Amino acid sequence: MGNSFGRLFRITTFGESHGKALGAIVEGCPAGLELDEEKIRLEMQRRKPGQSKITTQRKEEDEIEILSGIFEGKTTGTPIGIVIQNADQKSKDYTHIADKFRPSHADYTYFEKYGIRDYRGGGRSSARETAARVAGGAIAKQFLATKGINIQAYVSQVGDLTLEKSYTELNLDLAEENIVRCPDPEFAEQMIALIDSVRLERDTIGGVVSCVIKNCPPGLGEPVFDRLHAELGKAMLSINAVKGFEYGSGFEGVKMRGSQHNDAIVNKGGKIKTLTNHSGGIQGGISNGEDIYFRVAFKPVATIMQDQESVNEAGEAVTVSGKGRHDPCVVPRAVPIVEAMAALVIADFLLISKTNKLEDI
Repeated sequence: MGNSFGRLFRITTFGESHGKALGAIVEGCPAGLELDEEKIRLEMQRRKPGQSKITTQRKEEDEIEILSGIFEGKTTGTPIGIVIQNADQKSKDYTHIADKFRPSHADYTYFEKYGIRDYRGGGRSSARETAARVAGGAIAKQFLATKGINIQAYVSQVGDLTLEKSYTELNLDLAEENIVRCPDPEFAEQMIALIDSVRLERDTIGGVVSCVIKNCPPGLGEPVFDRLHAELGKAMLSINAVKGFEYGSGFEGVKMRGSQHNDAIVNKGGKIKTLTNHSGGIQGGISNGEDIYFRVAFKPVATIMQDQESVNEAGEAVTVSGKGRHDPCVVPRAVPIVEAMAALVIADFLLISKTNKLEDI
């Protein structure tokens, strides 16, 4: 259970960190979409391990193999099957914790739920699983591009280093020009230096990924329980290591008065617009046509290269020593994951919106 996401545009993922392969089945993608496999591969390259000195040194090319749902370069409307082979597992790095629970990992909870666990890299709970999401999300992004919808995420915070500039003041395309994926080049250097210093201390650090969805049409979202921001929140909170989600003014909005926070509505050239966007492009759980923006908080990576206290499966006190190859900070590689999950949400609601009006059916 719990391996599928979405209703009409739906993704199901499978595979473990140290299994033979990972994969995704994408259902509901409309037929006739010209699918560019190179764009999918580009998204996979953005997420793959071993990109730089501030990411895990596991070497996976994350090449995709599309098994079904495509004919002569176009989607057929049938399920799209994708496989991503694992090539650089080092399972021996985990034999020392075969019966030990790593602090802040899913080892204990998986063991309690299933009575068995794959200790090699965390099995299904590993962030390696997100490779399949990025592959499926890359298809959703291409579908959304046909509607003019664009999704861009970037790193806005590492530890206590916070980029205070609004996304409207930044050229988000610059995020891909440095290894931390921050669109402010000078601030990016500070982030990189911080992550590298933490890595040398054999420790880890958290951060924040901000995301902007542009050109989303008004009317997406389903009251009451399937609100657009609720589904975006669920999508983001399903990503490994995520500890928080806020959209629009978020928690900072509580400091404002209603007279300050309300977004005045105006008519601009025959289109209904708002003068400000504290709502983050969503009102009443439904998109209003303004930019949708949100922030996703990621905790420090749980595996640290230091000794930690824990217990084994028998409940006996043990020491857990960090080994293997791990990210000192997940946010640089989390950027395409956040974009992928956002794309899956918007693609799903875009299809659902076509069933809400009689003239669209």
